Amino acid sequence: MLSSPYIAEQSSVSIIMLKVLAALVPGIAVYVWLFGPAILVTLTLASVTALVLETIAVRLRGWPAKPFLMDGSALVTAWLLALSLPPIAPWWLIVVGTFFAIVVAKHLYGGLGNNLFNPAMVGYAVLIISFPVQMTQWSAPLSLAGAHLSLLDSAQYIFTGILPDGLKLDAISSATPLDTLRTQLQLEHTVREITRLPIFGNVGGTGGEAVVLMFLLGGLYLWLARIITWHIPAAFIAGLWITGGLFHISDPDRYISPWFHLATGGVMLGAFFIATDPVTGATTPRGKLIFGAGIGSLTYLIRTLGGYPDGVAFAVLLMNIMVPLIDAYTQPKVYGHKHKEPAE
Repeated sequence: MLSSPYIAEQSSVSIIMLKVLAALVPGIAVYVWLFGPAILVTLTLASVTALVLETIAVRLRGWPAKPFLMDGSALVTAWLLALSLPPIAPWWLIVVGTFFAIVVAKHLYGGLGNNLFNPAMVGYAVLIISFPVQMTQWSAPLSLAGAHLSLLDSAQYIFTGILPDGLKLDAISSATPLDTLRTQLQLEHTVREITRLPIFGNVGGTGGEAVVLMFLLGGLYLWLARIITWHIPAAFIAGLWITGGLFHISDPDRYISPWFHLATGGVMLGAFFIATDPVTGATTPRGKLIFGAGIGSLTYLIRTLGGYPDGVAFAVLLMNIMVPLIDAYTQPKVYGHKHKEPAE
């Protein structure tokens, strides 16, 4: 007979974080294949910076560094932030974003398990508000780029801002599909005219569709491995699709199909890897559905009516604020009681 608490399979933070990192690898591999190796430099720099800052933070608090470095949480934050940034962003942008994610959003609130806001999204929000120009320097898909950078060339540009002789930034960079859509709509072009541009693929953006698909498959792996539940990703996707569908039906020349929104930007990364953060997300089953649906709807509204082309980060942070209220009003009934257990 088993003794309490009757848990047959044990897990740990480090194992969970390792599985999350593994689930991101297919998307990263396709990213490199279709957009070039610059993202590897960004990931490496963000990872090293996160580990150094994590070490400094815990040592200043009088704690041993090794257990905190081994739990993998700092690396997950670094990877999620790096995947949200332009691959050819300057090195200092990556360092500043990682600092706000690890030190400000995580450790100033007490460390892992105590933070109120998703650390990676705090880092991203600080950067997009403070450095909007640098946050628009996205790598062009290799199929559309005028030139290709090697890994060493990418590292040189990220750390020094110098491109190989005779090469200009326009040859390796381009606006994202979401940026292009917003700009062209402001020029009074219709959705049908806009989607004929080369940057647009079959559903989303050229090249980006495959990356989004890989993050979807990685997210499904996390669900099958029981690292996450289905509630938040499903509600996130449904909330964005339904909101986008209503706008699209009202004016298809002005509002693009909701399928486009699912296949572009950080939706799948946000739905399966960011919004499912167990520390900053809702905890009850009904609460998770409300939380996810809120993020999905807000993402669409910010993309369409707000000032930023991709609204995942701001949607996540806004719903993080709502978590205590959501959890308080979605507590399940306690067996044997007529009323719900009051939230403490």
